[in-house]
Amino acid sequence: MTTLLQTLEALERRPMRTFLTALGTALGIATIVALLAVSGGAQASASKFLNLGSSDLGLFQRDAADPTTSVLPLALVGELRHTRGIQAATPLVLLVGAVHRAPGAIAFGAYPDSFVTDRYVFLAGRMFTGDRQVAVGSGLAAQLHLQVGDTLTIAHHRLSVSGIYHMGVPEQDDGAVIAFGLAQKLAGKVGEATTVAVSLAPTVSRTQGIRTISRRFPGLLILGDGVNAPRTGVSGVLLSRLALVLAVIALVIGGVGVMNTMLMSVLERRTEFALLAAVGWSGPQIAMRVMAEGILTSIIGAGLGLLLGVVGAQLLVGLLGASEYVAPNVTAWDLGQALLVGVLLGVLGGMYPAWRAARLSPAKVLAER
Repeated sequence: MTTLLQTLEALERRPMRTFLTALGTALGIATIVALLAVSGGAQASASKFLNLGSSDLGLFQRDAADPTTSVLPLALVGELRHTRGIQAATPLVLLVGAVHRAPGAIAFGAYPDSFVTDRYVFLAGRMFTGDRQVAVGSGLAAQLHLQVGDTLTIAHHRLSVSGIYHMGVPEQDDGAVIAFGLAQKLAGKVGEATTVAVSLAPTVSRTQGIRTISRRFPGLLILGDGVNAPRTGVSGVLLSRLALVLAVIALVIGGVGVMNTMLMSVLERRTEFALLAAVGWSGPQIAMRVMAEGILTSIIGAGLGLLLGVVGAQLLVGLLGASEYVAPNVTAWDLGQALLVGVLLGVLGGMYPAWRAARLSPAKVLAER
């Protein structure tokens, strides 16, 4: 406790230097937290597409930036239907940002008689019967105050609401379903689909189905009950890797900054350390004093950086115009990683100054005075 109080007093004597050192650490930590939060949000948003209606598996193009940019040929659907263990397969087109007054809603292009749409429960009206109609989810209908017969604009096309359905899946209840052919035209994917929903035979497990499809169609990303969910977005993975790179850079740059500050502090306080040595402090005790100052300064900076990172993640998504699609996801693990980086900054930055302080000669320093 005494050492902690002495460390705090030493930092208080040089408030501006302490603040600038902590601020440098805070900016590095904030960047790491913001990127981890955005990457986590991107992956979480991508994983929402796991449950496509009541399908067992969702098939997407491997290495697509995210599920909505996936492109699959319609010929794949026929081949899947003739694959052992698959009971049904139906193509879907996902449209993001196309629903007027609800840019975060997803419009699903589907066939009205597919196994996915057959399981919709209609609270009012019925499924669409042509390109000029749209079935609206209960959540979206409540948000936009829509009723059967009203008009909903999707990608500048005015469509009549044929019915209001409820699925119990938020992404679908907050969206709408239109004719598959119309969705293809709006997405510029004539002859293609975004994804294929697959229903497996009752005797086939998801693991068996994934194994069978993977062997026959190696170019697909197969999602089901969280399987491969972290890989649903290349953008999310890239952000995670970028956060790791920045963490290493922050360790190097931040460590040098902390070391420089602590070294200057040691040089300015040579007399103080010499007196401590003269009254019986050992080299390791003086070194620990310097290390404690560096670590405490970095922890203060890390605490500020955690706050800035959480706020910065929200601002970053807003500036990129992606707030409707990606909600920054800050986990305790992300915060723990950032705090660990802060502690490491203090340790790395304080090692050399601590070594210098421990090797000061009291007689030589006091003689110079």
